[in-house]
Amino acid sequence: MKNSPTIITRRAVLRGLGVSLALPALESLNPVAARSAQSTLPRRMLVIVNNIGVLVGRLTPTTAGRDYQPTPLLSILSEHRQDFTVFSGLSHPGVSGGHSTDNCFLTSARGAFKASFRNTISLDQLAADHIGHLTRYPSLNLGVNIEKANRSLSWTRDGVLLPAEDSAKALFQRLFVRGDQAAVEAQLRRLDERGSILDTLLAETRRYSRRISSSDRSRLDQYLTSVREVETRLQTARQWESRPLPEPHPTSARTPNGLSPTSEMPGEITEDRRFFEKFELMLRMAELAFESDSTRIVTLMLDAFRTPVFQVADQQKSTDSYHGLSHHGHDPVKVAQLEAADRRNMKILSDLIGRLAAKNEGNQRLLDQTMVLFGSNMGDANIHDNTNLPIILAGGGFDHGQHLAFRKDNNTPLSNLFVTMLQRLGIESDRFGSSTGTLTGLRMT
Repeated sequence: MKNSPTIITRRAVLRGLGVSLALPALESLNPVAARSAQSTLPRRMLVIVNNIGVLVGRLTPTTAGRDYQPTPLLSILSEHRQDFTVFSGLSHPGVSGGHSTDNCFLTSARGAFKASFRNTISLDQLAADHIGHLTRYPSLNLGVNIEKANRSLSWTRDGVLLPAEDSAKALFQRLFVRGDQAAVEAQLRRLDERGSILDTLLAETRRYSRRISSSDRSRLDQYLTSVREVETRLQTARQWESRPLPEPHPTSARTPNGLSPTSEMPGEITEDRRFFEKFELMLRMAELAFESDSTRIVTLMLDAFRTPVFQVADQQKSTDSYHGLSHHGHDPVKVAQLEAADRRNMKILSDLIGRLAAKNEGNQRLLDQTMVLFGSNMGDANIHDNTNLPIILAGGGFDHGQHLAFRKDNNTPLSNLFVTMLQRLGIESDRFGSSTGTLTGLRMT
């Protein structure tokens, strides 16, 4: 570290043997630049896709505009109503083929089921081509339970799949553990023993925090708390995995909502079954990457299609795979479990919005600088329908608090929303994929 805070760059790091922790945006890093912070704050994009989607009719309101009546699922997001927009009547024209269209969600390329199919560049990679050079990682492509060789949200300009990172631990090490090979190996051994990068950097953190303003100290403390929370989650997950599995209990009666009661501890559930736990942890990793400005573009595919029997909530496991439940045929037991899964997805999204809204960057909320798109390539997984996709956009500095409804019988291209998002990132573009322009009704504040 330099002695004078006026020449410390935004990319400053706390350093220890074999480890470095990138700092969040602090005014003290560059007081001169801080005076124009409002015009220089970075804009970011996080895209989350669940490739099973949500139950039809459970998300979309029946009324449009700002006075819409929220559905039970949207009610879970009610405290953030002014921070998101829900859309209906959007899809990718000509993109059909059921579950295989998850690879086309960010490309809008047609013909996903055809043998001669070749994908096109994805939204995130186009954005990375323009702003990726500003950060250590042009983009991060993440996955939960993802079939890495065959599924991805990220595709190159030549239509080549970019494999997703599906290990939160590996991603954490990638972001924060670096140095020569010997130093990295030594640090990883210490992390296995002590479980904390922050312990290694404790003295450095104390020295540094004395040199910044009180407001920046609060921001730094908030950031370090987030890092500690992720470390704790990773450590807890490892402890459970090291425990012996108990003898399985026989499946017996079902609860009224169709879920199996169980007394097993989480350690008996295999990693893929801990779907929502992994989802939450990957979102925490995305937040750290944004706060440290390690990247400004993150994609996350929730490969529900590949997810086996999973833990829906505490003491509740599904009776079938996520994909199996999606073909419910209106069976009340399966529908009840899907509803529980949908509620869990919305709760995780609500928590994410709340955390981004609670963190400041300059004079703005981190949420105002970060577009969060949650959606699916499936409009109705029960019948393999790829129209009328469930889409929510939060944050990013848009004038939210509304339901933008487009025609259900003749959908508006989802790529119109993508063009609007590219423009919000500061990228001069009036077309992407199958777009016909920007999306009507979505305005910036």
